[in-house]
Amino acid sequence: MLEDLSVLVVEANQGMRAQLRSMLEGFQLTRVQFAPSAGAALRKLRDQRFDLILCEYNLGDGQDGQHLLEDLRNQQIIPLDTLFVMISSERSYERIVGAAELAPNDYILKPLTASALLVRLQRAVAKRDAFLPIHRAIAGGDPQEAIELCVQAEQAHPAYRTDFMRLRAELHGGLGQARQAEAVYRDILATRPIPWAQLGLARTLFASGRLDDAETILEALVAESTYYLDAYDWLARVREALGFPRQACEVLASAVELSPHRVGRLRRFGELAVSAGDYEAAERALEEVVRKGKHSDFRDPEDHLRLVRSQLLQQRFAEAEATIRDLDRTMGGTRGAAACSALSKALLHQGRGEHAAAREAMRLAVAASRDEAELSTTLKCELVRGCLDHQLEAEGSEVVADILRNAGDEQTIEMTRAVLRERGREDLSERIEERLHAEVRQYIAAGARKAQGGDYDGAVSEMMSAVRRMPGNPHVLFNAALALLRHIEHNGWNDRFAAQARTLIQRTRRLDPANPRLEAIGDFLRGLVRKHGIRPATATAPRGGSRADPDHG
Repeated sequence: MLEDLSVLVVEANQGMRAQLRSMLEGFQLTRVQFAPSAGAALRKLRDQRFDLILCEYNLGDGQDGQHLLEDLRNQQIIPLDTLFVMISSERSYERIVGAAELAPNDYILKPLTASALLVRLQRAVAKRDAFLPIHRAIAGGDPQEAIELCVQAEQAHPAYRTDFMRLRAELHGGLGQARQAEAVYRDILATRPIPWAQLGLARTLFASGRLDDAETILEALVAESTYYLDAYDWLARVREALGFPRQACEVLASAVELSPHRVGRLRRFGELAVSAGDYEAAERALEEVVRKGKHSDFRDPEDHLRLVRSQLLQQRFAEAEATIRDLDRTMGGTRGAAACSALSKALLHQGRGEHAAAREAMRLAVAASRDEAELSTTLKCELVRGCLDHQLEAEGSEVVADILRNAGDEQTIEMTRAVLRERGREDLSERIEERLHAEVRQYIAAGARKAQGGDYDGAVSEMMSAVRRMPGNPHVLFNAALALLRHIEHNGWNDRFAAQARTLIQRTRRLDPANPRLEAIGDFLRGLVRKHGIRPATATAPRGGSRADPDHG
């Protein structure tokens, strides 16, 4: 069962690498590669896929195994069917908890014996194989088929029945089918009070706007399952949505105390602490985020900007200057770094009352932000505030248009409106929104006219051009996917167009999960696949997703 696996061993110690090589050869595993660091592992994982990653927790200087796994999850580097097994002599409870909450397929403590490793790997592979058809459907962009396969698998593999139900509920949630997801979670909880099912139910209630009910469940879950840290994250999120940032910050502070090494949580805590007015706590957390980020291939220059803001709110100008110098020195050339640096300098000048210098830095920040699609909406809203404060209306309007052109959800639109309301410029939002609505209607109508005239090549060209102009607009993405599928319907199967359509449908689903037309376009794609006799995609393409794991939580 193991012989055909390709394996990547991530281990800094040469002696341990030799020991693992010997064990794996004893299991008849011959396709084994080694990486002595997290950076080396990432380079290999970008170039090829592996069936199994065996990763030591302590990798010496730089990233440890937990931070590597966090990057792999967040950046969707590894596909659903790649097994990640953590190996460690680390017995510090906070570190074990921190690694376990990222849901590796297994966490094995040293000393390690060949017989114990063999049993754990066989168990992990057996479970992976049971899930493989579902992972293929997910990777192929067909969550509805994945749901149907989960139902079948619950009968075929009763040992994993609860895990298939969990994945089915998560897939329903991802499709915006809150009622169906809630029903599955309640079925699970009718059998026994599993923490992850309680959390799943709370998340579903949150998505349905039933915040008080979600809060009640999460409060009980945190009280009963002290180390189930995802529950803290969601309780903080619910309380923030209810308008209680200080209480949300207190909840997240408890989670950080229990597991202080999760970068994403530290970042979120720093942001919440700013909202709650606890600037010192925000600065401490964000300093740690910046420090840990220096070892990651995916470090974010916005972390320096967040740290600068927390320092300026305390009028710690010298510290803010040092942070900006560090940003320029360590992240020059990184995407978004120039915009973050210019905005940081604008905020520093503004804090010192240097209005002319602040205005010029803000103009430079807007110029640097052009064509930087990956900058966060929060940063862009900061740019809007600065532009309006310094009478840079043309630049501010440009940034507002960029946000709204790529707004994937109502929350983003409302955040932008709120910024303009703060500055008494609701008129600016209304004017730009109407112009962009007209732009979207024009793109969609132009594509529809070409399709109605039988020019399916032209319709695809028109809509893909619109996607390049509005890559975050779900209406444009949906209609571009539809144009691609209409082309296949009338001109025959096209692998490239089908792959593009799947990607666009997935992006639309992420941005607008409640879109009532998503189910129909999914059925349309499945019908074309069946009509042309196309075999299901393997589980190696769009990466990331859910991992059902009975031991997690």
